[in-house]
Amino acid sequence: MQTHSTIASLRAALDAERGAGKRIAFVPTMGNLHEGHITLMRRAINHGECIVGSIFVNRMQFGPKDDFDRYPRTFEADCAKLVEAGVHHLFAPDEQQLYPSPQKFVVEPDPFLQTTLEGEFRPGHFHGVATVVLKLFNIVQPHAALFGKKDYQQYLVLSAMVRELNLRVEVLPGDTVRAADGLALSSRNGYLSEAERAEAPRLYRLLGAMREKILAGSCDYDALQAEAMAELAAHGWTPQYVAVRRRSDLKSPTALDTGLVILAAAFLGTTRLIDNLEV
Repeated sequence: MQTHSTIASLRAALDAERGAGKRIAFVPTMGNLHEGHITLMRRAINHGECIVGSIFVNRMQFGPKDDFDRYPRTFEADCAKLVEAGVHHLFAPDEQQLYPSPQKFVVEPDPFLQTTLEGEFRPGHFHGVATVVLKLFNIVQPHAALFGKKDYQQYLVLSAMVRELNLRVEVLPGDTVRAADGLALSSRNGYLSEAERAEAPRLYRLLGAMREKILAGSCDYDALQAEAMAELAAHGWTPQYVAVRRRSDLKSPTALDTGLVILAAAFLGTTRLIDNLEV
């Protein structure tokens, strides 16, 4: 695996790969890699002969109360995992490379997606995500890019950006990778205490129970959401939202809508966990 800390180095290497007729598949990350990331890297082999990963903790997508400074940096361990996964090139820039001057031009996603669910509780998050991903797409110029569906709203935002800006990249989703007890793998799981880690799978079980009720014919989504919020609160969580939405646009469904997704975000102690389950 070749590691590149500058845009010029990565572009030169990828120009050579393209010149050899290779398709480029790209998986951007913020590092502290877990099996969810590595599964995307391995799946990328199905979409290109040259696999590119990136590690960059993007300050622009963190709010003032978020955990930018606390976010784990595990570069050496990450590199070992990427080599084992068969990644050919790693782009690991510093902030000066990606933001050499104050970023005045930014991507502003759909106002609805920016202000609902994650957007409501993390204002500015998605314009930070979309801006850095657009920069990375311009640098890497991949044929395909893979993103995990655990960050469901992020996947929709980035898919819309690619579609509306006519970018020449195919955005592909990867299913959420879970621990044996159902907890969605996340870099933030490492913040959980032993007791919190034992409690954390409740979120996935709760989503599963809601899914079963919907499949059995329940259309009283407001009641299902309220029950779920109350159950989390009763077990020591601080829920922010549990919501049944349409997969296509994350708007509230009618009783006739199909293609739904249940999304949730809640604090367990000081750790914020998110998850979702398609119906």
